[in-house]
Amino acid sequence: MGSSSVETLEYQAETRQLMRLVIHSIYSNKDIFLRELISNASDALDKLRLESLTDSSLVEDGTDLHISLEVDKDARTLTVTDNGIGMSRDDLVDLIGTIAKSGTADLLAKIKESKDAATAENLIGQFGVGFYSAFMVADKVTLRTRRAGTDSGTEWESDGEGAYTIQAVDGLPVGTSVTLHLKAADSEDGLADYLSESKIRQIVKHYSDFIRWPIRMTTEHTDAEGATTRDIDTLNSMKALWARPRTEVTEDEYREFYQQISHDWLAPAETIHMRAEGTFEYEALLFIPSQTPFDLYTRETKGGVQLYVKRVFIMDDCEALMPNYLRFVKGVVDAHDLSLNVSREILQQDRQIRGVRRRLTKKVLGAIKDMQSKDAERYANVWAQFGRALKEGLIEDTDNAETLLELVSAASTQDAEKTTTLREYVERMKDGQDAIYYLTGETRAMVENSPHMEAFAAKGYEVLILTDPVDEVWADQVPDFDGHRLQSIAKGQVDLDDSAAGDKEADADKAQREQDFAALLPWLTTALSEQVKEVRLSSRLTTSAACIVGDAHDMTPTLEKMYRAMGQQLSTVKRILELNAAHPLITTLRTAHDADPANPALAEIAELIYGSALLAEGGDLPDPARFTRLLTDRLTSTL
Repeated sequence: MGSSSVETLEYQAETRQLMRLVIHSIYSNKDIFLRELISNASDALDKLRLESLTDSSLVEDGTDLHISLEVDKDARTLTVTDNGIGMSRDDLVDLIGTIAKSGTADLLAKIKESKDAATAENLIGQFGVGFYSAFMVADKVTLRTRRAGTDSGTEWESDGEGAYTIQAVDGLPVGTSVTLHLKAADSEDGLADYLSESKIRQIVKHYSDFIRWPIRMTTEHTDAEGATTRDIDTLNSMKALWARPRTEVTEDEYREFYQQISHDWLAPAETIHMRAEGTFEYEALLFIPSQTPFDLYTRETKGGVQLYVKRVFIMDDCEALMPNYLRFVKGVVDAHDLSLNVSREILQQDRQIRGVRRRLTKKVLGAIKDMQSKDAERYANVWAQFGRALKEGLIEDTDNAETLLELVSAASTQDAEKTTTLREYVERMKDGQDAIYYLTGETRAMVENSPHMEAFAAKGYEVLILTDPVDEVWADQVPDFDGHRLQSIAKGQVDLDDSAAGDKEADADKAQREQDFAALLPWLTTALSEQVKEVRLSSRLTTSAACIVGDAHDMTPTLEKMYRAMGQQLSTVKRILELNAAHPLITTLRTAHDADPANPALAEIAELIYGSALLAEGGDLPDPARFTRLLTDRLTSTL
């Protein structure tokens, strides 16, 4: 093999500094050096195939395009070879000799300003420096290459320090080989043994399993009698389902792949396979599971899907591609136009990635909407498993709020066995009813037995029963559905009086009640001023003596408790005590007050009425011991 004289070229000062950061500080996971080299080899094969479409002489008939890995344990070398497009001398100087063509100084300054390695790695993601990751594990790298369609090859060599050498070499095959002279196994870098077959297999499987070209390695096997045989094994599956047309993928293949990435042994409820072309090309293969992952609602749960770039694995749990409320969705997005070193920070800022996120979100919600209309049983299961998470979207995602509201399915007083959609609720509304009534609570039993329900049940009004913690937030924030406002029956004034407008008898009864209680109500408001801001007569009670309600725009007690648990500093929200004017306890209290307003027992009875109303809605007594003592004394005095 002939060669010309060796030429030594110096790195620029800024480039040397940046190289040192790449080699010694930036990448926390050294395994990615092999991912980078295999990805470069795959790109070279792609380019050769593309250029051969217009120049068939570049690839001889029968050429087996592939990537090979070769280990020499004695020499401590690992070589990555491809028979792709190769590089000329000028290509080497331009692509390998220079890390970044512009902005190196600015990037270097930002890295120096950063306080930790994670920040530095985010910054370095803006530049194509993957080849130099080889120096994390090697103290010398030798690259030999010949470009397809040329006769002469080139050898490049560097120790990753101040300079590199380059020379012309004859007799090289088309393609590129990169030989890493690995550092000593006991070096201060604490290297894993990258000469180990099992280690190489593990890295290829993790990062490069779906590369379209075969990745081969010669392996040795020793039988029971000590005889050694050498075989050429293909290390990657090359089965990137998302890159194949949907008509060519079987349901069994989809299921097997879903189980591989999710570790869920049930079949997915829905498979979404899509391809986007244009200014930003990508493929996506997404799955909606059939059951809730055990950690879906824990703080440690990570959302997002796997990100690949041209079939090379980049990261798990890419939050930039999927909103948090769809964190249960599993799958893969393979983008064609991103750098392998792209960081989470850059993804979050990328306009095209935000566009991908919007489209994927609409695809997932559209798939659930199709279930709702075409397969009620499957939709009911998906909502039962993931409805709580989907309702978070009503708070986070205003762009898709209309679609999410159509998906909402809730328990109601209409049918104890079935849930109902808001659309179905609206279709059943009474004539003249303009609001969608709901009540939140911890359990269905607590909601059904709430005093707030009494008048609605008596008059046959349907009420939605909302028992998820997130219901406290979204139901209060969503203004309406299909033109009908959502109204909590525990807030604001409720008028279910179905007597005819202008009914003189009904108007007279109401006026009489107000006159009867004209003295008691202001007295109670003063007596309970520490607990409530008003005491008034109720139109929502039929059997209970009293209930506590909020003003139309007040925060609910449950929501207030949630915010306080998160460390929010809130002022206490006083609510309203409503009395049932027809209840014997209330009428007796009114009579006693009218007879002797100074009776000290009245104040204690007022406290008991308030405490009982608080307990009835599932609230916490401010002073349980005092309430118990007052109740015990009152019971004793009646015996």
